[in-house]
Amino acid sequence: MLRAQLARCMVSMATRACMSRDSMGSAAGGPVEAAIRAKLEQALSPEVLELRNESGGHAVPAGSETHFRVAVVSSRFEGLSPLQRHRLVHAALSEELAGPVHALAIQAKTPAQWRENPQLDTSPPCLGGSKKTRGTS
Repeated sequence: MLRAQLARCMVSMATRACMSRDSMGSAAGGPVEAAIRAKLEQALSPEVLELRNESGGHAVPAGSETHFRVAVVSSRFEGLSPLQRHRLVHAALSEELAGPVHALAIQAKTPAQWRENPQLDTSPPCLGGSKKTRGTS
């Protein structure tokens, strides 16, 4: 019983910490990041929501909000395939994906899956350009 209470407390503390800061550890993100957080919180009631703006690693102007990585941990994902989970995330963010967001890497996990591996993956470095121009001079 005590172990379960401690686990709930730790998850609760981690949730508040993850939901309240951006990838640089500050409390404020841009308007697109704020919209993503709000919509995922409303649609999925996540226990953990980690959001990283990875736009700075791509060929976009400084301060852009075009490339994101998100880890969403929700009991709503129980019994769903990875594709079904991604569809729920995409549905919640349809407006952002149709507009300012160019890339969204999604980790959609159940609480049990998150406990096994509680970390946000890292994206590979951007190669820049397009496949048509890469490797040509």
